[in-house]
Amino acid sequence: MYEWPENMQLMRNVVRDFIEKEIVPNLWDLEHGDLPPYDILRKMLKTFGIDSMSRERFRRSIEREEAAARGEVDEERSAGDEGESGIGRDGVAMGMIPIVELSRWCPGMVTAMGVSMGLTGSAIMSKGTLEQKKRWAEEILTLEKVGAWAITEPDSGSDAFGAMKATARRDGDEFVLNGNKTFITNGPYADTIVFICKLDEGNPPDERRVVTFVLDSGMPGLEQSKPMAKMGLHSSPTGELFLNDVRCGVDRLLGGETSLTQTRAAQKEGAKSTFTMERSGVAAMALGIIEQCLQKSLEYAKERKAWGRPIGEYQLIQLKLAKMEVARLNVENLVFRYIEMAMDGRDLSLGEASAMKLYSAQAAVEVAMEAVQLFGGNGYMAEYQVEQLARDSKILQIYGGTDEMQVQHIARDLLSR
Repeated sequence: MYEWPENMQLMRNVVRDFIEKEIVPNLWDLEHGDLPPYDILRKMLKTFGIDSMSRERFRRSIEREEAAARGEVDEERSAGDEGESGIGRDGVAMGMIPIVELSRWCPGMVTAMGVSMGLTGSAIMSKGTLEQKKRWAEEILTLEKVGAWAITEPDSGSDAFGAMKATARRDGDEFVLNGNKTFITNGPYADTIVFICKLDEGNPPDERRVVTFVLDSGMPGLEQSKPMAKMGLHSSPTGELFLNDVRCGVDRLLGGETSLTQTRAAQKEGAKSTFTMERSGVAAMALGIIEQCLQKSLEYAKERKAWGRPIGEYQLIQLKLAKMEVARLNVENLVFRYIEMAMDGRDLSLGEASAMKLYSAQAAVEVAMEAVQLFGGNGYMAEYQVEQLARDSKILQIYGGTDEMQVQHIARDLLSR
C-alpha cells in the first residue's frame, strides 16, 4: 500500500468537506472559546452513519455473546474476520482517515473522541460482563454519552501502576473508592468514567492488585473539575477527578468478582494492548499535523516575498520544505504499514507500536516548529494556524507514554529477541 485506494480517497474527500463546513468555521471557539467538541463530533458521526454502524456492531456483539452463553455458538468463531472490536479489516483503514483529517485542523477533537469511544468504550467491551456492556457500552461507543478513562494521578504518570495511590476497599457488599486523578481527557464533561485504582486489602501498596470500576457523573463523593488551562489541544477538555468515599456495588467492578482473580501478568497484557492501539492512533494524528503544516508552508512560501522574490525560491526555505516532505512520507508509510498488518490480521508488537509513536511524534513536532520558523513573525501569531499546530503537536511526545518510555519499550523488545 503506497497510497490511499480510490474508495478511501473518496471517503477522505467527504470527511474534508464536512470539516471545512462544520469545524473550520468553529475553530476559533473550539481553540480559544468555551465550545466543547461533543456536539460537532456527534454530528460528524451521524453524517457518516458511524453512530448507526457502531450501534449495529454493538448489538451483533451482544447477540453473539448471549448465544455463546447459551451454548448455541462459538463466540470467537462467530466473530469471523471482524475480531473483538467488530470493526472489520477494511474498517481499520477507514477509521484512520477521520483521525488524519481531523488532526489537520483540530487534533484535540481526535483525542476527545478517541478517549471516549476508543479507550473507555474498548475497556468496557473487552473487560466488562455482559450486563455491564449492556448498561454502559452502547451509549459510549456512539458518543451519546461522553466517556473518560482515568489512570493518571498527580504522582503517577509513566509509572501509572507502580505509584498509583487511588484505592478501593471493601465495606460489606460494597467498595469505597478514594483518590485523585489528573490530566483526564473528557474529565469535566464525562458521563461515564472508567476508574482504575488499587484494591486495599490491608496489604502494602506495592502488593495490591489493580481493579477497575465504572462510575457515573453525579455519584455522591465524585467531583469533576472545570477544564484545565493547557498549552495545546484546547478543543479537548482535560480535568481532574476527586473521589471521597465513593460507594460502589460489585455491579460497577469491571468484569465483576472474577476480575479479582486476574493475575498481574494478565493485567499487564491488557495494558499493553491498550497502549498499542493508542500509539498507532498517535501516528495518524502526527500525519495529519505534518500534512497540514506542509500544505500551509507551501502556500506561504509561494505568496510571501522577500527582496522582491517569493521566499520559496531561497534554498534555506526549500530545505525546510524538503525535510517536511521526507517526514510526511516516512510517517505515512508507518501508518500504511499498520493498516496493511491489520488487514492481514497481524498485530503490532508493543515495541513496534512504540517505535511508530516515537518517530511520528518527534517528526510532527519538528515539522510544526519548522513551519512556525518559515512563517517568521506571522508563525508566532494565533491568526496563523501553524502556531496552533506547533502547540498541539507537543502532546504527542507526552501522552500515551512519553518519548522516554517509548525508548524503553523499544529497547526491551530488541533485547528480548
